[in-house]
Parts: sequence; C-alpha cells; structure tokens
Amino acid sequence: MTRLLEVRGLSRSFGALKAVDDNTFHVDEGEVVSIIGPNGSGKTTTINLLSGELAPDSGSIRFRGEDVAGRSPDAMARRGVRRTFQNGRVFGNATVAENVLLGQVPLARAATPLPALRGIPVLRWVALIAEAALATVGTPGLRREKREADERVTAQLQRFSTRLLPRREHPAWTLSYANRRRTEIARALASAPGLLLLDEPTAGMNTAETKEVVRQLLDLKAEGQTMVIVEHKLELVMSVSDRVIVMDGGRVIADGPPAAVQNDDRVIEAYLGKRRGGAAARSHDVVAAVLDDAAIPPETTDGEETR
Repeated sequence: MTRLLEVRGLSRSFGALKAVDDNTFHVDEGEVVSIIGPNGSGKTTTINLLSGELAPDSGSIRFRGEDVAGRSPDAMARRGVRRTFQNGRVFGNATVAENVLLGQVPLARAATPLPALRGIPVLRWVALIAEAALATVGTPGLRREKREADERVTAQLQRFSTRLLPRREHPAWTLSYANRRRTEIARALASAPGLLLLDEPTAGMNTAETKEVVRQLLDLKAEGQTMVIVEHKLELVMSVSDRVIVMDGGRVIADGPPAAVQNDDRVIEAYLGKRRGGAAARSHDVVAAVLDDAAIPPETTDGEETR
C-alpha cells in the first residue's frame, strides 16, 4: 500500500503537560485508522497537529512525502487534509447547502492565482478588484465551476439521503444535533479529501444514530476514503478500523489490527479495563446490526428526526 501519512517523533506540550510525547505512526492510502485512549491521553491534540490547528514542538508530519508540520489549517486543507470537530461546527445562519459548499473553498483557492497576489502589497488591490469583477459579471468558466460545485454539494447531501437532502435550504441552526454532525462531515467530504480526520463523529448520538454513522463510514471505506478517527465507542472502532492506535498519557502504547490491540495487556490496563471480557464478543455487534437492519425507525425531538 502507498504511504499517505507518516509521523515521526511527534511531540507537543502545554506548559508542563506533555500532551503528545514522541509518537511515531503511519497511515496508508485507503486505510481506516482509529485512535483510542482514556480522556486526556492526547487523541484530539494529535488530530489538531495533523490538521494544522496546532504546531508541534518537535517531530515531523509527512503527507504525500512533503513535511507539513506546522502548516496552517488552510494550507493543510488545500493539500487534501480535512477534519471535523467534537462539537459539530456549522454556520448556523447559512443553509445546509451553503455549509457544504464552504467545504470546496480550498479547491477554489488552489485553482486560481489571485489569492497569491494578496500577499504582494502593490498587487493586493488588483486581486480584490479582479475577484469582485469576476463574481459580479461571471464568465463561462465561472458558471461551469458553479454548476460543478452545486453538483458536488448535491452528491454529498445524497450520501445522507433523507437526513440532509430535504433540508438543503434550511438554516443550519434549525437542524438536530445529529444532522449538524452529518452536515459537518458532508462539508469535509465536499473537497474530496485525501485524508479525512474525524474527531468523535458519534459524540452525543444515541444507538440508532451511531448505527447509521457506522453504515456511512463503511460506505466511505468501501470507496477507498482514507480516514483517521478519534472515537470512544469501541464497537464502532472495532467495526470500521483496519488498524487501531491506542494512546495513554500522551504516548502511543499499541498500534495494530483491532483484534490484536483488543487483547494487548497494556491496552486492557490503560483503557479497556474490566470491559475486556465482553469486548471481543461485542466487537462486531454494531456492524452486524447495520447489515441486518436496513431500516432503523427514526427518533424525534420537537417534531424533527434526530437520526
């Protein structure tokens, strides 16, 4: 398999706290890798380092062979690294379609030289005036790009079928919590990322909602989407992951196939604890339920489906 992401000696501290401590791991093209561990073990900090939200104190992050450690989130997005957040960040006053459309901004910036001119003081206003004129007058090329962008938005909304497509023009603030999470994932997928980082994609979701997310993650996996997932729900992790990385106290303590990691004594001590006995038997429960139960009755809150 082609090596997509390679991390070596990655470290990040906050004062005296070593949040990420000299970690090395990799992700291959098309692989789904989950990061698990107790609260405070450094999982989200690792995602923040990979996405450019944070710069490392030391170590390297190579994406498609390029050292990208310390690059900004915008620069990482243009290179094909997109992410979601724990709390489902959407633009409340924008419609669902507009939120997803925003995910294509890195594509547009990468396709035009005009933003680069803004960094040159003498030419900054040339870029701004040119972009305003093009947006107002329009060109055949811009109209084609708009049509293609709209098609990409529709494709991502269709991925979530009845959950998002009928709400295409609804303001995002009217959505249920689960649909806000779906909108955020659709936005991240809109730019066809090379690497998708999902930070607790099912946080706050009930069992039915989690089953549906598992189905969608399995669909993405079948399409060859490379993913790194931070998740606390072990059934989901064991169902969708090719490999599992376990962190404790800022350090990677295990890295391997789900079954092997599940039976690692260090993992049992640090994370699984007394749940070990039932973990192996339950490891495929969620995916089995997804495959056997194609239609999950919707749950409602204040008249809106929450799934």
